[in-house]
Amino acid sequence: MDAQEAPDANPFDVFDREAARLDAYFAGLDGDAWDRPSRCAGWSVRDVLAHLAGEELYNHACLDDDLDGLFARLEKEGVDGLDAFNDWCVRTRRDRPVGEVLAEWRDANADTRRRMRGRGADATLSTMSGPYPVGLQTWHYAAEYATHADDVAAPVDPAERDTRTAWRAEFGRFALGERNSPVRVERVPGGYRVTLDDRSAELPAAEFVDATTGRLPDDHPLDRGLRSALVCLA
Repeated sequence: MDAQEAPDANPFDVFDREAARLDAYFAGLDGDAWDRPSRCAGWSVRDVLAHLAGEELYNHACLDDDLDGLFARLEKEGVDGLDAFNDWCVRTRRDRPVGEVLAEWRDANADTRRRMRGRGADATLSTMSGPYPVGLQTWHYAAEYATHADDVAAPVDPAERDTRTAWRAEFGRFALGERNSPVRVERVPGGYRVTLDDRSAELPAAEFVDATTGRLPDDHPLDRGLRSALVCLA
């Protein structure tokens, strides 16, 4: 899959929309609303914002071709691995005024989006996985923002819901292929058929999205092996 195969041919526009959705939602919060639990286990709405602000360090390191500099900083902080990085991003912002964290994320993300768009979809940038197309990296960012928008219950206009679900499902299908997942995914009317060895199930598109992001509810009847194998964008 490349950007031209997605339902919306411009990944930068999709990323902009998801960032604007989060920005508008965060800007309208106050008081106890920031402390409401999110869909991310153990994280409040405020913690999701802190995570987004913190990961801009990685986004900018990719754009600056300075991942070594970021890793050296994290080593000094005693941070080792992705989970530890995510925890550090959240933990180090919990005592800061939330308006300050919002401004940090807003400014840093605007810079990321401007610079990614400026490079163009066919350019490459440094990532932890090596040089990677800017367009596809932008789809990854947009998919993450859409997931976190749902995590904090940011509103989605009913008029855009189907199109939004469609591109997220197709990108999830791409991400599974990118990871050489053993799951076979086929489009079927109304959703997707997923098959792993002798296990198969059909999922509506929205549930397929939740499966690829690790957001299916605990009581969902999907086979546990299939559920685990489908997670590729969490």
